Formats: sequence, structure tokens, C-alpha cells
Amino acid sequence: MQNWLHTYWGYTDTIDGQLGTNSWKAFQRNLQTYWGYTGAIDGDPGVNTIKALQRLLQNWGYTGAIDGDAGSGTRAAFKNFANGI
Repeated sequence: MQNWLHTYWGYTDTIDGQLGTNSWKAFQRNLQTYWGYTGAIDGDPGVNTIKALQRLLQNWGYTGAIDGDAGSGTRAAFKNFANGI
């Protein structure tokens, strides 16, 4: 995931496999550009970030509600997405 964020979304920190603040900031830039995220680029994966992520994840097997809850369905689809990029 961080390699993808580095290549396309301006992630410049260490590639360590941990989605920290700077990873989420890069991800929020993607979500803002393509998936309707309108919040601050602050690196906090809050409700609005998760809602935009859920819209993206509909292409990766997420079938749940766009509710901002990073439950098991969101996490499973995120894993599919991360493994597919």
C-alpha cells in the first residue's frame, strides 16, 4: 500500500507497512480526487475518510453501507484492495 501511495499520491515517509498519519494523508488525497472525500487532508481516518474509502472499496468486494464504520466488511475489502494494487 505504501509503495502505491509513494508512486501516485505523494507519500514520502518510510515504507514500513504501517498506515500512519502520512500514509493516510496520501490516501486522503486519492479519496479527495476520485471518491468524494471533502474533509481535511489531516491523516486521521475518521468517518468521512472511511465513507470515501467504502465507495472505493465497492470495486473490491465491499457490499455494505456507506456508513463510515470500518467494520469487518470494510476491512476485508481493504485487504482485497491492498493485495490487488
